[in-house]
Amino acid sequence: MSECLLCLQPIVSTATWKGLLGLEKEKEICQHCSKNFQRADIKGKDDVLDSITSLYAYNEAMQDYLHQFKFLQDVALATVFADELRSHLTGNVTIVPIPMHPEKKRERTFAHIDELLTAARIPFIHLLEKTDNGSMGEKTKQQRLAMKPLFTIKSGTTIRPETYLLVDDIYTTGTTLRHAAIALKQAGATRIEAVTLIRAGR
Repeated sequence: MSECLLCLQPIVSTATWKGLLGLEKEKEICQHCSKNFQRADIKGKDDVLDSITSLYAYNEAMQDYLHQFKFLQDVALATVFADELRSHLTGNVTIVPIPMHPEKKRERTFAHIDELLTAARIPFIHLLEKTDNGSMGEKTKQQRLAMKPLFTIKSGTTIRPETYLLVDDIYTTGTTLRHAAIALKQAGATRIEAVTLIRAGR
């Protein structure tokens, strides 16, 4: 019997033929923890992003998940939302994770968006480099509006006139995603879509 990655309690599962034949995927979290996550399924767009989809609301359970995954470096938690991400990251598009600043990556020891995509078996490519090491949540609206571009195109990279899909963990103000979309569009992309695991606020 496996343990829940969040509460460490045994996961009680109902016996099925698929399970007996080894065809059913083992669950990473228990039913109780799973119920604590609140679906949002928010879709929208703005003047830069041609579409933006956020899957879950930023409630207490999701806050605890992000803290354990990102800040306590529990990389195993990357698998928890693999199925949901895989079902939304489909189609003939190039998947581009929002990168971490190199200093932040050294501090955290791993790139959490890369881990989420790898756990979901989704191919991706790094096209962007982050130029600012600050957190958007720590900046005022005036500071965000006055910011220099957050991203540059990776050296030696060619951006083709096609659709690119940005992936990030959380949408708060949209500043990060818009900066990434602007960089790609200025380099030649024709359409920029985005998917985030979480939406903080509406």
